[in-house]
Amino acid sequence: MSPALEPPRDCPLCPRLVAYRDANRAANPGWHNAPVPCWGEREAPILILGLAPGVRGANRTGRPFTGDFAGKLLYATLLQYGLAAGEYAERPDDGMRLTGVRIANAVRCVPPENLPTPAEIRTCNAFLKAELAAMPNLRAVLALGTVAHNALLRSLGIPVARHAFAHGAQHALPNGLILADSYHVSRYNTSTRRLTPAMFEAAVAALLARLC
Repeated sequence: MSPALEPPRDCPLCPRLVAYRDANRAANPGWHNAPVPCWGEREAPILILGLAPGVRGANRTGRPFTGDFAGKLLYATLLQYGLAAGEYAERPDDGMRLTGVRIANAVRCVPPENLPTPAEIRTCNAFLKAELAAMPNLRAVLALGTVAHNALLRSLGIPVARHAFAHGAQHALPNGLILADSYHVSRYNTSTRRLTPAMFEAAVAALLARLC
């Protein structure tokens, strides 16, 4: 039987994440507080792969990168390059839509301190594998950070040692996909200038040029 594309609302697979989800539901009953589904058309040629939902971002709103600091740079860049349309207003009912990309996370549930364990990443990898198989026109994956990069390789059965993460790198994978790397668009990376808007824009532009 093929794995489900999305984990159920009360996914029981990772005990630590279940406990954190229950605590968040008790503290903030009006929040999404469940595995965050992917967003965008499955027919899109590009998948943007993040790490995990932020507790006050996607875990609250139910849409990837929506309502947290990381979404500001991500969605501004997607709008700039025609990969989104409308206006990003940091809420899931803002009317913005994705055009040519789909967004997913390597781990669908919010982890404590924004850091999933290796076991949690492995457990959630089945959903990523199913997601990739359900995207018929997929040509490239933009991995935001090392965890996303490695999770993508693991989902395809490719040893991570064969393709080292590096910001701006592009890897031609055996199945024909292009794996492009960028530092994560997190508040920490942007505030420390490890990732600047220009650096992220360049990574997106280079991937689009590769796909032309």
